[in-house]
Amino acid sequence: MSQPFQHEEIKSVSATNPSPAENSNTQTDLDLLCINTIRTLSLDAVQHGESGHPGLPLGCAPLAYVLFTKHLRFNPKNPRWAGRDRFLLSAGHGSMLLYSMLHLTGYDLPLEELKHFRQLESKTPGHPENFMTPGVEITTGPLGQGFANGVGMGIGAAHLGARFNKPDFPMIDNFVYAIVSDGDLMEGVSCEAASLAGTLGLGNLIYFYDDNEITIEGSTDLAFKEDVMKRFEAYNWHTSYIKDGNDLEEIDKAIREAQGVTDRPSLISVKTVIGFGMPSAGTHKAHSDAPGEEAVKQTKVTLGFDPEKFFFIPEEARAEFGKAVERGAKLESDWNDMMKRYEAAHKEEGDAWHKMMSGELPADWEASLPDFKDAKPMATRQASGEVINAIAAKLPMLIGGSADLAPSNNTSIKGGGDFSADNHAGRILHFGIREHAMGACLTGISLNGGLIPYGGTFFCFYDYMKPAVRLAALSGVQVIYVFTHDSIGLGEDGPTHQPIEQLAASRSTPHLYTFRPGDAHETREAWRLAILRKDRPTALILTRQKMNILDQSKYGSATDGVRRGAYILADAMDKDGKTTTPDIIIMATGSEVGLALQAGEKLHAEGHAVRVVSMPCWELFEEQDADYKEQVLPRAVTKRIGIEAASRFGWDRYVGWDGDMICMEGFGSSGKGEDVMKHFGFTVDNVVERAKALTKK
Repeated sequence: MSQPFQHEEIKSVSATNPSPAENSNTQTDLDLLCINTIRTLSLDAVQHGESGHPGLPLGCAPLAYVLFTKHLRFNPKNPRWAGRDRFLLSAGHGSMLLYSMLHLTGYDLPLEELKHFRQLESKTPGHPENFMTPGVEITTGPLGQGFANGVGMGIGAAHLGARFNKPDFPMIDNFVYAIVSDGDLMEGVSCEAASLAGTLGLGNLIYFYDDNEITIEGSTDLAFKEDVMKRFEAYNWHTSYIKDGNDLEEIDKAIREAQGVTDRPSLISVKTVIGFGMPSAGTHKAHSDAPGEEAVKQTKVTLGFDPEKFFFIPEEARAEFGKAVERGAKLESDWNDMMKRYEAAHKEEGDAWHKMMSGELPADWEASLPDFKDAKPMATRQASGEVINAIAAKLPMLIGGSADLAPSNNTSIKGGGDFSADNHAGRILHFGIREHAMGACLTGISLNGGLIPYGGTFFCFYDYMKPAVRLAALSGVQVIYVFTHDSIGLGEDGPTHQPIEQLAASRSTPHLYTFRPGDAHETREAWRLAILRKDRPTALILTRQKMNILDQSKYGSATDGVRRGAYILADAMDKDGKTTTPDIIIMATGSEVGLALQAGEKLHAEGHAVRVVSMPCWELFEEQDADYKEQVLPRAVTKRIGIEAASRFGWDRYVGWDGDMICMEGFGSSGKGEDVMKHFGFTVDNVVERAKALTKK
């Protein structure tokens, strides 16, 4: 082993920003050159972009160097290689650390992209985005989310490993590594996810706690004095401590130790100096914002680099990092050779593996969907449960559960087995009363690959998991949310459990498809579309109360209609029973669809030409062409009434100036469901009266 790097400028670093040479007996000239290349490259990008967070990249550069060059299994020429380890930067504000590593190790991220850090349409956005940059596994930035996403990835990998690994064939034995910050660990979602990970014995998680004792406002002591390691020990995590984040030998040793702990996740606390080498190192001023040209030059002098060179990568460092390309190619080649042997020895499992990882669905899976032809009235939550169990046998990639509400959400796969520390092959996930972590874990499971995850809770608790749903939509992942107890119709639990504004919030989220089906047929079709949609999350908003199942021979076809978002359920008829131009259109979703039909029939009997439209998914309806929209909601018919036991917000685009809306203007009330609905005006007589009032205008 070569001697430690001894650079005169490094020796001058203050005691609060110790020199790597003074703290590591194994750091070589080349090691330090590579580490400081990461630092200066990150610093230049932040300064050039006049925005960013230099503190974490400079403090964590040694950790990233050891991880990427000695432990992380990846192939930069094939970022989606299934056998790779995953690296997550949960502290996404330090994104330049990740971009620097991706560029240096050979990913398709040219230096020019680093020079456009945080600029419009660059591949180096302010926080990592999985759909934007090769090598970025997840979208991070909102603190705590990446931590929980990683737990989901650990669940997904553990499940696939339990199902497909065979003796001598460790197909899935990868690790999920993450850098998490003080801020990550303060957020409640990380606490939920950490507790779950420890309970499930996820030994494939190795997280690094960047313990730099600094947040934006100053010292962490201002708001964070707990013993983090004891907390994680209580969560059933293996913990270790590195007192100097520049000590490469200790970092390497801690990683190897954590890799050997297979029955629980690991947290490695790494004491770092935020903004290492900067004049403001060790203070909150090093956390964010460009440091200024003079500070950049001073930092480069401190680190032994030419202060007049920008985006400079020494040839020795480039060559050392470049070894990742050859190393990655060999890792993948060896893994592919193992896969060939696996397929020869276990053909059925090999075929199943390829289909799952490619996202290929069995050709006949849709035939397993229930038709509900002779079914009795049922809640749409019950219909959803029947769909899950009808398709589960055909879709081995379907996995999910609930936040401790499975008997009510109807989310359990019969015979699927409980996913637990002792049974990672189970398909039923028990998230506990941790809605936020559940939402974030579902995203991680999806991004890990091969599985279609779903999770259920009461719709009012959507508020607890909204940040995770938003990131799933931003990331473009296939996740299915099963939200039951969808309105005031749930009854006795009262306004604390009766969602009002949640439906509008769900619909307002870009890329999230929100379905509120009106009966079992529409529920089936919503599930069909959710399974087919690979690049977007889906929210199913389902009732607690029973609903009549609409006769498909009498009313508009759910099979044809739901996929278009809104459709004519019952059209206007003249006195001879022929279709005619409507005088009024009644629109509804969910449990109010049946109410709209009853009101429409009464109005028809009184001589009114009424069209009833079911609108289970606004997002899909908005994707239809103008002709179809005009066909369903002709502009000439301005007398319209909407019915939905939720906030009015968003309905005006369909109701218009001359329309009316029967909805919730405040919170609900406790009482029997039918009494509560009647109390707030969701009755046939009220709909008829309001409709007649419209026609007289």
